[in-house]
Amino acid sequence: MTYTLDFGTPVNTALLIYILYSVQQIVFPSTSTPKTIPSEFKHGYSWMPKEHPPTVLFKTYTPKTLEPFNGKDGGRILLAINGIVFDVTAGRNFYGPGTSACLVNGMYGNFAGRDASRGMAKQSFELEMLTAVDQPLDKLQDLQPDEIENMKGWIEHFSNKYIICGKLVENDAA
Repeated sequence: MTYTLDFGTPVNTALLIYILYSVQQIVFPSTSTPKTIPSEFKHGYSWMPKEHPPTVLFKTYTPKTLEPFNGKDGGRILLAINGIVFDVTAGRNFYGPGTSACLVNGMYGNFAGRDASRGMAKQSFELEMLTAVDQPLDKLQDLQPDEIENMKGWIEHFSNKYIICGKLVENDAA
């Protein structure tokens, strides 16, 4: 059995040249070093960010200490679900206060700085879903099993998308 090398078709020739070039790059890699260290790519990419994001510490919050983190005046936006506090500042369009008279809040703006457990469980953005900050935390005992599963789905979603930055406890526990 004899093998013949056929350069008769352009595809075979191109593949052979590509294979030889790839082998040459692997066997004899480039050893040249750049004369200067690159500092920027085209279109202004910089190696160092202009400013680093603030450090987020895990803290214990109460409804009263969580309330100021509602995103007003450009501040951080935190919300809690079932005792877990999430920093949702990156989702300011959804959770932050509005910027015009026609848009009072983002879609979930009522939940900024608050315990959103009941609202997330019931898929409701109404103010009645929120417990007053000077009241005990909502125990969620009257939720149906499907609502509890819905709340757990939101916790999983938020855990994958946002930073967990604390836990929510009763006002007198902190």
